[in-house]
Amino acid sequence: MLVVKYRNWFFAFSIITVALAIVAFFGWGLNFSIDYTGGTLAQYSFAQGRPAPEDIKADLAPLALGEYTLQPTGTNDYIIRSKFLSETDHQALAAALSQAGKVKVSEVQFDSVGPVIGSELKQKALIAIVLVILCIVIFIAFAFRKVSEPVASWKYGVIAIIALVHDIAIPAGVFALLVHFRGAQIDILFTTALLACLGLSINDTIVVFDRIRENLKHRQSKESFSDVVGKSLNQTYIRSFNTSLTVILALLSLFLFGGDTTRNFALTLLVGMIAGTYSSIFLASPLLVVINNMQERKKLAMKKS
Repeated sequence: MLVVKYRNWFFAFSIITVALAIVAFFGWGLNFSIDYTGGTLAQYSFAQGRPAPEDIKADLAPLALGEYTLQPTGTNDYIIRSKFLSETDHQALAAALSQAGKVKVSEVQFDSVGPVIGSELKQKALIAIVLVILCIVIFIAFAFRKVSEPVASWKYGVIAIIALVHDIAIPAGVFALLVHFRGAQIDILFTTALLACLGLSINDTIVVFDRIRENLKHRQSKESFSDVVGKSLNQTYIRSFNTSLTVILALLSLFLFGGDTTRNFALTLLVGMIAGTYSSIFLASPLLVVINNMQERKKLAMKKS
């Protein structure tokens, strides 16, 4: 199959893409929302039209908000992010924006998270991602425990981890671009999207690996391992493309026509789904061929010596 034949090109594309994502990630970083840092996020809508930012800042100057950000959104709305606000501070904020009733303001959203809870959520999110990856490795090692030739079962798990790193790095890099250019923030929905991407990606990878395992049991003497992998991909890639395309179309609709609160979530899933489909077909399976070829060259070198 062409995927196996031109695997070096696909590997090069994967390396370049992941490298760019890592550069974006470490260059611009990720901006954590109040879900992880603690604080307050409030959104207010102005019925008579959105005032200038300078006017809003002047109204908020007497309040003890500390450092805060003011972000226009929609047609007549502002989003305010600040330190954790008590109920008293909440009422004072609403009163200042309405100028004691002179301006009609409606509160669209008000969320407050304490710093202790935010730090705990960040820790639990990291633990959740690590546990998911460990469980996937254990499952693959168990499912492919009877596969020993020509590639050992534990190497299937290692390749799956490489594919998962690819699938996490690319959405993280794209989100770093959003942080830099659009001021996006990492919230609970982003973590949920990453976990979903891991599950969807490993599902495709295991389907291909399982087909390789079955074809190895019935391969003919003239068939090389590369031929078996290519045949397995031929038998599964249409199914992977069709399944992924169905999900991608649904996510694209959610991204284009959904609300602001779910747009970044949909985008993360969309990018992760594309990356996961790519890695299952163009990265994970060809890596098996590369490992097998390395083993064959090593055996040949040992015989010559």
